[in-house]
Amino acid sequence: MTVSDSSNTSELLSLLQQGFRSLIKVITDLRLAIILLLVIALFSVSGTVIEQGQSLQFYQENYPTYPALFGFITWKFILILGLNHVYSTWWFLSLLILFGTSLTACTFTRQIPALKAARHWKLYQQSRQFQKLVLSAELDTGSPTSLLPLLQKRGYKVFQENQALYARKGIIGRIGPIIVHAGILIILAGGIWGTLTGFLAQEMVASGETFQVRNILESGPLAAPQIPKDWAVKVNRFWIDYTPNGEIDQFYSDLSVINEQGEELDRKTIYVNQPLRYRGVTFYQTDWGIAGVRVQINNSPIFQLPMAQLNTNGRGRLWGTWIPTKTDLSEGVSLIARDLQGTMVVYDNQGNLVGAVRSGMAIPINGVNLKILELVGSTGLQIKADPGVPIVYAGFALLMAGVVMSYVSHSQIWALQEGERFYIGGKTNRAQVSFERELIAIVEELKSEKSARVVETV
Repeated sequence: MTVSDSSNTSELLSLLQQGFRSLIKVITDLRLAIILLLVIALFSVSGTVIEQGQSLQFYQENYPTYPALFGFITWKFILILGLNHVYSTWWFLSLLILFGTSLTACTFTRQIPALKAARHWKLYQQSRQFQKLVLSAELDTGSPTSLLPLLQKRGYKVFQENQALYARKGIIGRIGPIIVHAGILIILAGGIWGTLTGFLAQEMVASGETFQVRNILESGPLAAPQIPKDWAVKVNRFWIDYTPNGEIDQFYSDLSVINEQGEELDRKTIYVNQPLRYRGVTFYQTDWGIAGVRVQINNSPIFQLPMAQLNTNGRGRLWGTWIPTKTDLSEGVSLIARDLQGTMVVYDNQGNLVGAVRSGMAIPINGVNLKILELVGSTGLQIKADPGVPIVYAGFALLMAGVVMSYVSHSQIWALQEGERFYIGGKTNRAQVSFERELIAIVEELKSEKSARVVETV
């Protein structure tokens, strides 16, 4: 290698080092961390306000092009930016990673060096060093020996060498910010891991049916192992409790987890805010419907017909079906129901009201006796797996512990005896007034000891 090549290499390395130092300086800048946190909070709020994971039709109906919400928020705007699934978009995950990188860099370049500096103690050997302390006093009484028990009584750890003394307490307050940063980083890691490995699904299952999770709405690229394959769920029964005035009080689903051989592995009756959890998958009770109706015509075998939800343009929920009254399907009636306990109404082919009927009742029509045995309810389940939740909870616990630790004041006191003069001073990083009162109390105790000695001599 020539001298010129060596010089060029050195210059390149120097430029790279300067660039790296500049990058670290930008990343560790507190202003960048605050900006990133505000941006993350802003988009998190948007993910709460804008409904997540809905269909294209939903966004087209609720966020039309004209008139646009606030003049620019339309369904196209939402879909292009991914605001319909904010928390799993590449740019939101990138913001989390960048924020985590900034916190990590700040921890290693600022917080940890500050902790190391706080652990190292240094004695003041000259009286002029006390002049730089905000709180200091020059006394004609006292000594390191007399000061030592006063400090120990107040929880200080004391270091003494000859006529100089250093004491500190609350070093845990310096550890607190590091714990806070670690908690935030764990929360971010848990959120990212949950996004990559979790999934969200919805199922509408009729009472008595068995199902496996199929209707996946959202899933991360690593979510496949979380989706149940070797076990299924059976809806043993679905029912609704009503209030005396006919309003829905609560709806319930009796669920059983079964394996491939049909053996029951777990069982629980779920309702709103009381889900079933099994192998990291949670089944929430979120909706209900009418899946079908069981009918009998004259003395025919009992058969079940499906019921579909009707479009009422937002004026309540109705389900309907068509029941043939002849074997060649040339005639039939329409059955309309609004819930699982109320009255059902029957219409003929011309749309004329024939009558009303309740479960277990029969009605004559088209020359036959039509008996409505029962309505079959269906349960609406939201199914979610988020492996990042335990990590997030652990991060929050660590974060809370770090916040509490951060409130502990890191207080330091120096003392020096030079001849007949005794110098004492100190500083703290918070609770300045309390520390000032404590230091004044220590000085007063030192003065009182001198007064006691004078009285004793007299």
